This record gives sequence, C-alpha cells and structure tokens, in this order.
Amino acid sequence: MGKVFVSDAITEDALSELKQHLDVHVETGLSEAELCEKIKGFDALMVRSATTVTKAILDAADSLKVIGRAGVGVDNIDVPEATSRGILVINSPQGNTISAAEHTFALILSAARRIPMAHATMNEGRWDRKKFTGNELY
Repeated sequence: MGKVFVSDAITEDALSELKQHLDVHVETGLSEAELCEKIKGFDALMVRSATTVTKAILDAADSLKVIGRAGVGVDNIDVPEATSRGILVINSPQGNTISAAEHTFALILSAARRIPMAHATMNEGRWDRKKFTGNELY
C-alpha cells in the first residue's frame, strides 16, 4: 500500500477516498525543515498552496514518486527539479471550475444590485434607498 503525506488541508471527502486505497498521513502547517524531516519514506506528497515544494524537500524525500497538487497551479512546486528526479507532478486544473463560475456570478449580481456600496453606507448608519435600487436582471 502506497504512503501519502498530505501537508495542506483538503476536504474530508478527498481524504476518505485516499484512505480507502492508501496509507495516508496528514500533518499541516509544517515549516520546510519540519517537512524535510517527515517526508522520508513516503511515496506521494499532496499539497495545496500553503506548502512550497523546494529542492530541499525533494532532497529529503527518499521515496517520492508523485506530487499531487489539489488545485490549479503548480507554481509552488519546483517542477523542473522534481521532473529531473523522475517524480511525477500532477494537478487538478478543472477542480474549481464550478466554484469559480458560481463566485463570478455572485460578484456580478452583487455589482448589479450595488450590494457593496449599500453595505458600506449601512455601516455608516445611512440608507439612501434610491441610490441602491440597482438593476434587475429580468
């Protein structure tokens, strides 16, 4: 059974899926030095954006075969160094597509209805109803 080190917070659903097939160790918030000490013997490292996978971490990872990025970018992973060692680097570029689309739609609605401006004036104890009627979408 492969050993996976998860160094950033991921959903319980994702962890549950991994644990069905792999030996999973979760420890978040580690410094580079702490991760260097703990990564020995693991086949895979799963990160998000909080962990930066450096050459020093790769030097310490004596058994690493794959680095999985739970998210889009891999700018926090030294991909050339990992590749030169035969370590596969993977990500999930479409993992947040629905969330990003929903968030975009929410921001569009917020701007159309002038919610941020209305909120700011409410915090100041004012309310100008005519100023914040916004635009109807239908």
